[in-house]
Amino acid sequence: MNIFFRIFWIIISILTGGLFLYSAYTKLFPIQAFEYTMTDQVHLPHMVAAIASRFFIGLECGLGGLMALQLFGKNKWVLKAASALLIFFSLYLIWLWITAGNNVNCGCFGDAIIMSPSASLFKNAILLVVIGLLIRYYNGLNYKWARIVATTALLCIIACIYIFFPIFNRYKIDLTTLYTADKNFVPTIDLTKGKHIIAFLSPSCIHCRRAALKMHEMKLRNPNIPFFMVIGGTTSNLKDFWKASNAQDIPYIRLAEAPFLKYTHSIFPTILWVNNGKVEADTGYPELTEQVINKWIASGN
Repeated sequence: MNIFFRIFWIIISILTGGLFLYSAYTKLFPIQAFEYTMTDQVHLPHMVAAIASRFFIGLECGLGGLMALQLFGKNKWVLKAASALLIFFSLYLIWLWITAGNNVNCGCFGDAIIMSPSASLFKNAILLVVIGLLIRYYNGLNYKWARIVATTALLCIIACIYIFFPIFNRYKIDLTTLYTADKNFVPTIDLTKGKHIIAFLSPSCIHCRRAALKMHEMKLRNPNIPFFMVIGGTTSNLKDFWKASNAQDIPYIRLAEAPFLKYTHSIFPTILWVNNGKVEADTGYPELTEQVINKWIASGN
Protein backbone atom coordinates (compact mmCIF):
# COMPACT_ATOMS: atom_id res chain seq x y z
CA MET A 1 0.00 0.00 0.00
CA ASN A 2 1.26 3.44 -0.92
CA ILE A 3 2.61 5.17 2.20
CA PHE A 4 0.37 8.20 1.69
CA PHE A 5 -2.76 6.06 1.40
CA ARG A 6 -1.69 4.11 4.47
CA ILE A 7 -1.32 7.31 6.47
CA PHE A 8 -4.69 8.47 5.18
CA TRP A 9 -6.46 5.30 6.35
CA ILE A 10 -4.64 5.38 9.68
CA ILE A 11 -5.96 8.90 10.28
CA ILE A 12 -9.48 7.89 9.20
CA SER A 13 -9.38 4.89 11.52
CA ILE A 14 -8.19 7.00 14.45
CA LEU A 15 -10.86 9.65 13.86
CA THR A 16 -13.63 7.05 13.53
CA GLY A 17 -12.51 5.24 16.66
CA GLY A 18 -12.17 8.55 18.47
CA LEU A 19 -15.78 9.41 17.66
CA PHE A 20 -16.90 6.08 19.13
CA LEU A 21 -14.81 6.78 22.24
CA TYR A 22 -16.24 10.27 22.63
CA SER A 23 -19.77 8.93 22.26
CA ALA A 24 -19.08 6.37 25.01
CA TYR A 25 -17.51 9.04 27.23
CA THR A 26 -20.52 11.36 26.99
CA LYS A 27 -22.81 8.50 28.04
CA LEU A 28 -20.52 7.45 30.88
CA PHE A 29 -20.28 10.77 32.75
CA PRO A 30 -22.70 10.59 34.36
CA ILE A 31 -23.90 7.09 33.55
CA GLN A 32 -27.17 7.73 35.38
CA ALA A 33 -28.27 10.04 32.55
CA PHE A 34 -27.98 7.22 30.01
CA GLU A 35 -29.85 4.88 32.35
CA TYR A 36 -32.71 7.38 32.71
CA THR A 37 -32.79 7.87 28.92
CA MET A 38 -33.30 4.12 28.49
CA THR A 39 -36.01 3.93 31.15
CA ASP A 40 -37.77 7.04 29.81
CA GLN A 41 -37.56 6.44 26.06
CA VAL A 42 -37.32 2.64 25.81
CA HIS A 43 -39.37 1.98 28.99
CA LEU A 44 -36.91 -0.57 30.33
CA PRO A 45 -37.04 -1.56 34.01
CA HIS A 46 -34.35 0.07 36.12
CA MET A 47 -32.17 -3.03 36.50
CA VAL A 48 -32.38 -3.92 32.80
CA ALA A 49 -31.49 -0.34 31.86
CA ALA A 50 -28.54 -0.39 34.26
CA ILE A 51 -27.17 -3.62 32.75
CA ALA A 52 -27.83 -2.63 29.13
CA SER A 53 -26.40 0.88 29.47
CA ARG A 54 -23.06 -0.44 30.74
CA PHE A 55 -22.91 -3.10 28.04
CA PHE A 56 -23.49 -0.65 25.20
CA ILE A 57 -21.06 1.89 26.64
CA GLY A 58 -18.41 -0.80 27.08
CA LEU A 59 -19.00 -2.14 23.58
CA GLU A 60 -18.82 1.33 22.04
CA CYS A 61 -15.72 2.20 24.04
CA GLY A 62 -13.99 -1.08 23.20
CA LEU A 63 -14.74 -0.97 19.49
CA GLY A 64 -13.69 2.67 19.32
CA GLY A 65 -10.42 2.01 21.10
CA LEU A 66 -9.61 -0.97 18.88
CA MET A 67 -10.34 1.03 15.72
CA ALA A 68 -8.15 3.88 16.92
CA LEU A 69 -5.31 1.40 17.57
CA GLN A 70 -5.77 -0.30 14.17
CA LEU A 71 -6.66 -3.62 15.84
CA PHE A 72 -9.40 -4.94 13.58
CA GLY A 73 -9.20 -8.61 14.56
CA LYS A 74 -9.58 -11.71 12.40
CA ASN A 75 -11.57 -11.00 9.22
CA LYS A 76 -11.92 -7.40 10.48
CA TRP A 77 -14.62 -8.41 12.95
CA VAL A 78 -14.11 -5.20 14.93
CA LEU A 79 -15.17 -3.07 11.94
CA LYS A 80 -18.08 -5.40 11.19
CA ALA A 81 -19.21 -5.29 14.82
CA ALA A 82 -19.03 -1.48 14.77
CA SER A 83 -21.19 -1.47 11.63
CA ALA A 84 -23.69 -3.82 13.28
CA LEU A 85 -23.83 -1.58 16.35
CA LEU A 86 -24.51 1.47 14.18
CA ILE A 87 -27.29 -0.38 12.35
CA PHE A 88 -28.82 -1.41 15.69
CA PHE A 89 -28.68 2.18 16.95
CA SER A 90 -30.16 3.41 13.65
CA LEU A 91 -33.14 1.07 14.00
CA TYR A 92 -33.68 2.47 17.49
CA LEU A 93 -33.45 6.03 16.11
CA ILE A 94 -36.09 5.27 13.47
CA TRP A 95 -38.37 3.87 16.18
CA LEU A 96 -37.72 6.93 18.38
CA TRP A 97 -38.45 9.29 15.48
CA ILE A 98 -41.76 7.53 14.80
CA THR A 99 -42.89 7.33 18.44
CA ALA A 100 -41.51 10.56 19.94
CA GLY A 101 -40.93 12.83 16.96
CA ASN A 102 -37.79 14.57 15.77
CA ASN A 103 -37.61 17.19 18.51
CA VAL A 104 -36.12 14.96 21.20
CA ASN A 105 -32.52 14.34 22.16
CA CYS A 106 -31.64 10.86 20.97
CA GLY A 107 -28.90 10.54 23.60
CA CYS A 108 -26.20 9.44 21.15
CA PHE A 109 -23.79 11.88 22.78
CA GLY A 110 -25.47 11.96 26.17
CA ASP A 111 -26.32 15.52 27.12
CA ALA A 112 -23.02 16.90 25.78
CA ILE A 113 -24.38 17.34 22.24
CA ILE A 114 -28.13 17.57 21.72
CA MET A 115 -28.92 15.64 18.55
CA SER A 116 -32.26 14.79 16.95
CA PRO A 117 -32.98 11.30 15.60
CA SER A 118 -32.73 12.50 11.98
CA ALA A 119 -29.36 14.18 12.56
CA SER A 120 -28.02 11.10 14.29
CA LEU A 121 -29.25 8.87 11.46
CA PHE A 122 -27.32 11.05 9.01
CA LYS A 123 -24.24 10.77 11.21
CA ASN A 124 -24.59 6.99 11.38
CA ALA A 125 -24.96 6.75 7.60
CA ILE A 126 -21.68 8.61 7.11
CA LEU A 127 -19.94 6.39 9.67
CA LEU A 128 -21.25 3.25 7.98
CA VAL A 129 -19.80 4.42 4.66
CA VAL A 130 -16.45 5.25 6.26
CA ILE A 131 -16.26 1.91 8.08
CA GLY A 132 -17.25 0.12 4.86
CA LEU A 133 -14.31 1.76 3.10
CA LEU A 134 -11.99 0.71 5.92
CA ILE A 135 -13.22 -2.87 5.57
CA ARG A 136 -12.57 -2.72 1.83
CA TYR A 137 -9.23 -0.95 1.70
CA TYR A 138 -7.39 -1.13 5.03
CA ASN A 139 -6.18 -4.12 7.03
CA GLY A 140 -4.82 -2.37 10.11
CA LEU A 141 -2.34 -4.36 12.21
CA ASN A 142 -3.00 -7.72 10.63
CA TYR A 143 -0.82 -9.90 12.86
CA LYS A 144 -1.73 -13.00 14.83
CA TRP A 145 -0.97 -11.31 18.15
CA ALA A 146 -3.16 -8.34 17.17
CA ARG A 147 -6.11 -10.64 16.50
CA ILE A 148 -5.80 -12.19 19.95
CA VAL A 149 -5.38 -8.81 21.62
CA ALA A 150 -8.49 -7.40 19.93
CA THR A 151 -10.86 -10.00 21.37
CA THR A 152 -9.29 -9.95 24.83
CA ALA A 153 -9.21 -6.15 24.98
CA LEU A 154 -12.90 -5.79 24.08
CA LEU A 155 -13.99 -8.25 26.75
CA CYS A 156 -11.76 -6.56 29.35
CA ILE A 157 -13.10 -3.09 28.53
CA ILE A 158 -16.72 -4.21 28.83
CA ALA A 159 -15.92 -5.92 32.13
CA CYS A 160 -14.14 -2.80 33.43
CA ILE A 161 -17.25 -0.68 32.86
CA TYR A 162 -19.19 -2.96 35.20
CA ILE A 163 -16.30 -2.96 37.71
CA PHE A 164 -15.62 0.79 37.86
CA PHE A 165 -19.26 1.80 37.41
CA PRO A 166 -21.08 -0.86 39.44
CA ILE A 167 -24.81 -1.20 39.21
CA PHE A 168 -26.40 0.59 42.12
CA ASN A 169 -28.79 -1.59 44.09
CA ARG A 170 -31.78 0.31 45.39
CA TYR A 171 -32.35 0.05 49.08
CA LYS A 172 -34.92 1.21 51.58
CA ILE A 173 -33.69 4.04 53.80
CA ASP A 174 -35.05 4.75 57.25
CA LEU A 175 -35.70 8.48 57.39
CA THR A 176 -37.60 8.45 60.65
CA THR A 177 -34.51 9.77 62.47
CA LEU A 178 -34.90 13.06 60.63
CA TYR A 179 -38.31 13.46 62.26
CA THR A 180 -37.51 12.17 65.75
CA ALA A 181 -33.90 13.07 66.55
CA ASP A 182 -34.59 16.69 67.50
CA LYS A 183 -38.03 18.26 67.63
CA ASN A 184 -36.47 21.68 66.97
CA PHE A 185 -35.48 20.52 63.50
CA VAL A 186 -38.20 18.53 61.76
CA PRO A 187 -38.77 18.43 57.98
CA THR A 188 -41.93 20.22 56.93
CA ILE A 189 -42.37 17.83 54.00
CA ASP A 190 -42.70 14.06 53.85
CA LEU A 191 -39.41 12.84 52.42
CA THR A 192 -40.67 9.25 52.32
CA LYS A 193 -43.12 10.07 49.53
CA GLY A 194 -42.22 11.19 46.05
CA LYS A 195 -38.79 11.98 44.68
CA HIS A 196 -36.25 14.02 46.65
CA ILE A 197 -32.54 14.70 46.33
CA ILE A 198 -31.34 14.75 49.93
CA ALA A 199 -27.89 16.21 50.49
CA PHE A 200 -26.17 15.48 53.81
CA LEU A 201 -23.74 18.36 54.29
CA SER A 202 -21.18 19.33 56.89
CA PRO A 203 -21.21 23.13 57.29
CA SER A 204 -17.40 23.35 57.54
CA CYS A 205 -16.69 21.11 54.52
CA ILE A 206 -15.63 23.09 51.43
CA HIS A 207 -17.04 20.46 49.07
CA CYS A 208 -20.34 20.56 50.92
CA ARG A 209 -20.44 24.31 50.46
CA ARG A 210 -19.76 23.90 46.75
CA ALA A 211 -22.51 21.30 46.54
CA ALA A 212 -24.96 23.63 48.28
CA LEU A 213 -23.98 26.50 45.97
CA LYS A 214 -24.53 24.33 42.91
CA MET A 215 -27.91 23.26 44.23
CA HIS A 216 -28.82 26.89 44.92
CA GLU A 217 -27.91 27.92 41.37
CA MET A 218 -29.99 25.11 39.88
CA LYS A 219 -32.86 25.98 42.22
CA LEU A 220 -32.84 29.54 40.92
CA ARG A 221 -33.19 28.31 37.36
CA ASN A 222 -35.72 25.60 38.23
CA PRO A 223 -37.58 26.12 41.54
CA ASN A 224 -39.31 22.75 41.16
CA ILE A 225 -36.17 20.67 41.68
CA PRO A 226 -36.83 18.71 44.90
CA PHE A 227 -33.63 19.48 46.82
CA PHE A 228 -33.44 18.99 50.57
CA MET A 229 -30.43 19.55 52.83
CA VAL A 230 -29.55 17.80 56.08
CA ILE A 231 -26.84 19.87 57.76
CA GLY A 232 -24.72 18.11 60.35
CA GLY A 233 -24.53 19.59 63.84
CA THR A 234 -27.22 21.49 65.70
CA THR A 235 -25.14 24.18 67.43
CA SER A 236 -22.60 25.40 64.86
CA ASN A 237 -23.07 28.84 63.34
CA LEU A 238 -24.12 28.65 59.69
CA LYS A 239 -23.15 32.21 58.80
CA ASP A 240 -20.08 31.21 56.78
CA PHE A 241 -21.93 28.30 55.20
CA TRP A 242 -24.72 30.58 53.95
CA LYS A 243 -22.21 33.16 52.78
CA ALA A 244 -20.38 30.58 50.67
CA SER A 245 -23.45 28.79 49.32
CA ASN A 246 -26.37 31.28 49.28
CA ALA A 247 -28.50 28.17 49.74
CA GLN A 248 -31.07 29.56 52.17
CA ASP A 249 -33.74 28.99 49.51
CA ILE A 250 -33.35 25.21 49.82
CA PRO A 251 -35.37 23.50 52.58
CA TYR A 252 -33.14 22.06 55.28
CA ILE A 253 -32.91 20.73 58.79
CA ARG A 254 -30.09 20.37 61.30
CA LEU A 255 -29.16 16.91 62.55
CA ALA A 256 -27.06 15.97 65.56
CA GLU A 257 -23.60 14.57 64.92
CA ALA A 258 -24.25 10.92 65.82
CA PRO A 259 -27.24 10.28 63.52
CA PHE A 260 -25.65 12.46 60.83
CA LEU A 261 -22.53 10.27 60.77
CA LYS A 262 -24.71 7.17 60.73
CA TYR A 263 -26.29 8.34 57.48
CA THR A 264 -23.08 9.56 55.88
CA HIS A 265 -20.43 7.14 57.22
CA SER A 266 -18.20 10.25 57.53
CA ILE A 267 -18.29 10.90 53.76
CA PHE A 268 -19.18 14.49 52.86
CA PRO A 269 -21.17 15.44 50.96
CA THR A 270 -23.49 12.45 50.74
CA ILE A 271 -26.21 13.02 48.16
CA LEU A 272 -29.03 10.49 48.00
CA TRP A 273 -31.64 10.33 45.24
CA VAL A 274 -34.70 9.03 47.10
CA ASN A 275 -37.85 7.75 45.43
CA ASN A 276 -40.70 6.87 47.80
CA GLY A 277 -38.29 5.99 50.57
CA LYS A 278 -35.88 4.02 48.37
CA VAL A 279 -32.40 5.27 47.50
CA GLU A 280 -31.96 5.00 43.73
CA ALA A 281 -28.57 6.70 43.47
CA ASP A 282 -25.77 7.90 45.72
CA THR A 283 -23.67 10.54 43.95
CA GLY A 284 -21.22 13.32 44.46
CA TYR A 285 -22.09 16.90 43.58
CA PRO A 286 -20.33 16.84 40.15
CA GLU A 287 -23.04 14.43 38.97
CA LEU A 288 -25.75 16.92 39.87
CA THR A 289 -26.90 18.36 36.56
CA GLU A 290 -30.30 19.69 35.60
CA GLN A 291 -30.48 17.35 32.60
CA VAL A 292 -29.90 14.25 34.72
CA ILE A 293 -32.25 15.43 37.47
CA ASN A 294 -35.02 16.20 34.96
CA LYS A 295 -34.62 12.75 33.40
CA TRP A 296 -34.78 11.14 36.82
CA ILE A 297 -37.89 13.06 37.77
CA ALA A 298 -39.55 12.22 34.44
CA SER A 299 -38.67 8.53 34.59
CA GLY A 300 -41.64 6.53 35.68
CA ASN A 301 -39.86 3.92 37.80
